[in-house]
Amino acid sequence: MKSQDLPEGCVAHILSYICTPEDIVRLSLVSKAFYSAADYDTVWDRFIPSDFSSTISPLSSSNSKKDLYFTLSDRPTIIDQGRKVRTLFLLACSDVFYGIPEMKCVVYVASLKFLQSFQLEKRTAKKCYMLSARDISITWAPTQGEASQYWEWKSLPESRFQEVARLYAVCWFNITGQIKTRVLSPNTQYAAFLVFQMIDASGFHHHPAMLSVSNVGGSRTSKYVCLDPNLEDNDLDDRFRGLQRPNVRKDKWLEIEMGEFFNSGLEEDEIYMNVRETSDMWKHGFILEGIEVRPKHV
Repeated sequence: MKSQDLPEGCVAHILSYICTPEDIVRLSLVSKAFYSAADYDTVWDRFIPSDFSSTISPLSSSNSKKDLYFTLSDRPTIIDQGRKVRTLFLLACSDVFYGIPEMKCVVYVASLKFLQSFQLEKRTAKKCYMLSARDISITWAPTQGEASQYWEWKSLPESRFQEVARLYAVCWFNITGQIKTRVLSPNTQYAAFLVFQMIDASGFHHHPAMLSVSNVGGSRTSKYVCLDPNLEDNDLDDRFRGLQRPNVRKDKWLEIEMGEFFNSGLEEDEIYMNVRETSDMWKHGFILEGIEVRPKHV
């Protein structure tokens, strides 16, 4: 029996079990039967995260599971639009302030939203996350409403997030993000990427920065890199020779790989991603958008 002789629903059922999104798109180009079956919700439903409704804002413009899949894979989606953040901070306020009206806490965290973005890798349906600068621990960065001579929070139209962190001046340059493996796709090799800009930067040419990725169990990888892509080789000493440098992303931000890890999905773990350069040299001109965690393909 030829594929075109099978009912469309049967072909769709087969596609839903044996194909990746990339396979489905390719098959739909070579066969009318596959082309029609590729529109069925049953084909795309297994590629939509099971926790979609609880972690990702509703996308009312998506009329089918196929449309929804491509919406989630074509561009980043902001998680929860601040609702989950508000809940977590209310619980913290209840524990800490003991009876002080919760409204005071709500006002305090109202602008602390858009902390992460989510996206599906289009060809594999693997989960990708970016932690915003607000969701990352930055040494000497001000808390909500504070002024600081070291860092500032500011809005940039080119950022997906409401705020980025701009460095005024620090010696102790130390940034740490963390993510739980249970939110990631199982049986997947992941890499973490520092996403940033360098504008009129200085102070990053005296010592290489160290990037590391580790987990709770103690496994750790680290490396030294040159963070400033504008530095010329003749401006650097031998410690910088051959070190990795940032690349320009499609969204025009810079990124550099911090390290990689394998998520088996068999047990819950927490991944820590760190960048530091803590010499006594003052550093300026660094803008942090976030840390992105996405599948790594060899």
